[in-house]
Amino acid sequence: MITVWLLLLLVLANGAPVVAARLLHHRFSAPVDGGLRLRDGQPLLGRSKTWRGLVAGLLACALAAPVMGLSVAFGISFAALALGGDLLSSFIKRRMAMEPSARASGLDQLPESVLPVGWAWWQLDFPVWQAMGVVLLFVTANMVFSPLLYQLGIRKQPH
Repeated sequence: MITVWLLLLLVLANGAPVVAARLLHHRFSAPVDGGLRLRDGQPLLGRSKTWRGLVAGLLACALAAPVMGLSVAFGISFAALALGGDLLSSFIKRRMAMEPSARASGLDQLPESVLPVGWAWWQLDFPVWQAMGVVLLFVTANMVFSPLLYQLGIRKQPH
């Protein structure tokens, strides 16, 4: 059952910002990096990484974790690592001069799944094959379902 719960938490942490953006449009959309540009001329993270998204992801996991028998603190920590992994991906993509929301298979999914699932594995002591399975399922589902969510008008980008 832990596999399902962790997969659901990953979907919530990474999906809540998308849903919040659709519901709130441009409200509360201040970029996390404050528009800072580094010496390479690229933004630190980019305008699509917002405080609204961070709060939405943290709140979604904080509310869901107790329903799964996990603590609020676990939910917040898990979401923080997932969202931190997403920010790390954006940082790397900006250093590579990639546009915000540009597709980078693997880089778009691995940090935001490996960091929180690895931490959960350490905290909850379940088999490593299950942790690897959660990451593999998340990466695969992200690659398969993101284009569908784009076609349904839920996502702004097909990846």
